[in-house]
Amino acid sequence: MTDIVFKTVKDKKDIDMTANLADKIWHEYYCDMLLPAQIDYMVSNFQSTQAITSQINQGYEYYIMYDGDVALGYFAVEKKEGYFFISKIYITQAFRRQGYGKAAMYKIADIAKNYGYKDIRLSVHKYNNDSIAAYEKMGFKIIDSFVADIGSGFVMDDYIMQKEL
Repeated sequence: MTDIVFKTVKDKKDIDMTANLADKIWHEYYCDMLLPAQIDYMVSNFQSTQAITSQINQGYEYYIMYDGDVALGYFAVEKKEGYFFISKIYITQAFRRQGYGKAAMYKIADIAKNYGYKDIRLSVHKYNNDSIAAYEKMGFKIIDSFVADIGSGFVMDDYIMQKEL
């Protein structure tokens, strides 16, 4: 890790960059957990340029993470009543397990504190053992679970994890 920069996603170029990162990351990371058709469906419906634009218009904040001039991941957060929600946090395969996820979590905690939040929550796929272990290492605890129909016969089967700031 050298010069980590978190750039707020504001314009179409940034949104397109985020959507391209999402497509790459989802297809390299979730291939062992989800069917290819579900990955394609989720990227198209939740991480495409159109979906990200819509989410930003609804109040989500997206950030692209750079090390120097290399875009290596992104995250999205949302202000909720009573807690700060990490909607997305993804790092490309070449940069995982090198402290970038932890750096993103520190940035997210700073953003949450600046807004006056005392708790951060996220949802994580129940079989995403590596991420669950990483979140637990950073102080998150499983507080609930849910199954949500996301359309086309697919579901999200997730834990809800929370960390007190």
